[in-house]
Amino acid sequence: MKIDILTLFPQMFTGFLNESIIKRAIAQKIVTVNLIDFRKFSHLNNSQVDDTPYGGGGGMVLMPGPIVEAIESVKTKDSLVILLTPQGKTYTQKQALELKNYKHLILVCGHYEGFDERIRQFVDLEISIGDYILTGGEIPAMVLTDSITRLLDGTIKKESYQNDSFTDNLLDYPTYTKPQNFRGLTVPDVLLSGDHAKIKAWRQAKQLENTQAKRKDLLK
Repeated sequence: MKIDILTLFPQMFTGFLNESIIKRAIAQKIVTVNLIDFRKFSHLNNSQVDDTPYGGGGGMVLMPGPIVEAIESVKTKDSLVILLTPQGKTYTQKQALELKNYKHLILVCGHYEGFDERIRQFVDLEISIGDYILTGGEIPAMVLTDSITRLLDGTIKKESYQNDSFTDNLLDYPTYTKPQNFRGLTVPDVLLSGDHAKIKAWRQAKQLENTQAKRKDLLK
């Protein structure tokens, strides 16, 4: 998979792309991540990419020209262009599983007061990572890149994510490791039994119990 991230602040991704699972996936050529500073597509002498909003109001609005030209510089017939915006559809694990099947994703990071409305005519999908406001789209771009990359074949073992929370609309079951007794808190006996059928049943029951207690809305 190829992921192009259009951003005003490519340096924000330095640590993200050079640590842990993402770094290994890039090294193994499972995913290619390119950072594109759309300020380079400005035609103004000062590389300006924003201006005051028509009709008045606070803040600055990103102009359509630089962003649309940046999109067009990398877009192919295989591309899916995603605008990261609070107005988008709330991101879910189900959507991550769908997006991992694309060959090329273009993630557009906003900043300042928002996008010129006409930019929306040049994107395929709008995504929000939650009902709150961030200073820009860089963190949401990292969220999408991380959540999708870990699902790509060869990044991690399938069994490591097949039982993730939200995969089957349920939260994950509790997990334990050594020591068996920590300050009087012990590992459930069923997990020590070696009976895989009982362990599976226990985990399924705990998934339902967890979801009922913490995220009842998922059961709908």
